[in-house]
Amino acid sequence: MPTPCHIVVEGNPAIVYASRNGAPEKMLPILESFLETFWQERDALGETQDTPECLVAQIVVRFGFEICEDDFSNLKVGLKYDPGAAYLYFISAERRLSVWIARDEYRSNPSLGLKACDQMRTVSIG
Repeated sequence: MPTPCHIVVEGNPAIVYASRNGAPEKMLPILESFLETFWQERDALGETQDTPECLVAQIVVRFGFEICEDDFSNLKVGLKYDPGAAYLYFISAERRLSVWIARDEYRSNPSLGLKACDQMRTVSIG
């Protein structure tokens, strides 16, 4: 059964949606490794400008290869939350990754975003 999810980056209005492979046991190992590399590259280059924009772009391009398994039809970027998302992954400017699980309130009104979800876990990256 597919497990849809969102990836949200603090400071960027874009919301990444994947229609499958969104369960934490599948996403976290890949996402944590990806973010570790992302932050190492940013630090090595001394880059701080446009980090939210660069992060979303790299999630779509680089991380997309990991979660899409050569079928990019399940990946999209938009400005609205999808009511079918089971999990939401929030990447903060402080390099923390938090996992949220959607409640019924989210499903009935996804525009509430994380306010209608329960936080499961937070991990510091980099």
